[in-house]
Amino acid sequence: MPLIPEEPQIHESAQGPRATPASGRIAPTPRPVPGPRPAAPSRPGRPGPLRPAPPVQRTPRDVAAKPAPSGPAAGAAAPVTPQIQLIPASVEGALDAAEEAVDLLLDSGRAPGDILVITTGEQHPWAAHELSFGEASYWAQHDAGDDVFYTDATIAERAASRPVVVVAANGGPEDAAVTALSLAHSRAGALLIVCGDPQRINPVLGAGV
Repeated sequence: MPLIPEEPQIHESAQGPRATPASGRIAPTPRPVPGPRPAAPSRPGRPGPLRPAPPVQRTPRDVAAKPAPSGPAAGAAAPVTPQIQLIPASVEGALDAAEEAVDLLLDSGRAPGDILVITTGEQHPWAAHELSFGEASYWAQHDAGDDVFYTDATIAERAASRPVVVVAANGGPEDAAVTALSLAHSRAGALLIVCGDPQRINPVLGAGV
């Protein structure tokens, strides 16, 4: 009896799908499940996805302005009130007391140009002597500021401020003391020394010269 050769057994995965005996058709090969598509490159000139706009930056609210304090502006130097010293003396001894006060100031280290002396009555001998050469020469020495300067209440308005002012209440009209003290207070930078009768001077000082 002749032998019928057997069909070689080929695995379906290598041979491909076999025909089903019922229909004789080849079963379709299952397609692989497609994976995620790669992102398409953006085209030039084509806007990409819109980004959310950044939050609007808030500016801090203006702090409510506070009312400016009354009085001198900030940073402005406050007016300096000089220290007042009273040296009791009679009308006749006021000029000598003023001379002694000047000597003590110089001995303590004050420069001569720091001191202004104002008399209410008779002029200081130095002032009378210098004025005999003319007012131009007299006031030139004042402007130089190199030495103690002596003047009287009738012309002291022209004198400039100095750190120390000494007033000799040595007579003169009643209003001369008021004028001299008020002027001396405005010219004294640090110290005001008044030599005279306390009963006559205190009321003027108490009135806020």
